[in-house]
Amino acid sequence: MMRRSLILAALAVLSSAPALAQQKVLPTPQSQLGFTFRQMGVPVQGQFKTWDAQLSFDPKKPEATTVKFNVNMGSVSFGAAETEAEAAKAPWFNVPKFPQAQFQSTAVKAAGPGKLAVSGKLNIKGSVRDVTVPVSLSQAGGVTTATGTFAIKRLDFKIGDGEWADTSIVADDVQVNFKFAVQGVAPL
Repeated sequence: MMRRSLILAALAVLSSAPALAQQKVLPTPQSQLGFTFRQMGVPVQGQFKTWDAQLSFDPKKPEATTVKFNVNMGSVSFGAAETEAEAAKAPWFNVPKFPQAQFQSTAVKAAGPGKLAVSGKLNIKGSVRDVTVPVSLSQAGGVTTATGTFAIKRLDFKIGDGEWADTSIVADDVQVNFKFAVQGVAPL
């Protein structure tokens, strides 16, 4: 009798595993990854058009969540081809040498109803920094939406170094913002 209970418990755990494995972040336009900075006091917005994400999220066990992002730095869009070509160069993103930026979660904590604090390592241009990302969650029509904004310092990642390190021209503060639509998450 005890053995049968253990087998049934194991089957219950295994049958719930595929739901986590089937979670999928929907592409643009449902999901977006962007940023805002100031150049000569004027806000400038950009976004990344190509990225991929792997995640495993169980609303009942947020501490077991894992998130991994890879961002194609050459997919940056400002709506102006000459600006995008400049951003790919060595002083900025140096896309030939560093084609991808990565984020890998290291800890996730519940931060209130529908809220998470996702800590992890952000790697841009070979510079790695610890960041904590506040995430707000909502669900509708079988889709979970995760939104948030967090700040980084561009010079921490050698973005706009050399002659562009003057923060009176291009501010050091960058606000990263995201909206990710995810299918396959259990009810919150």
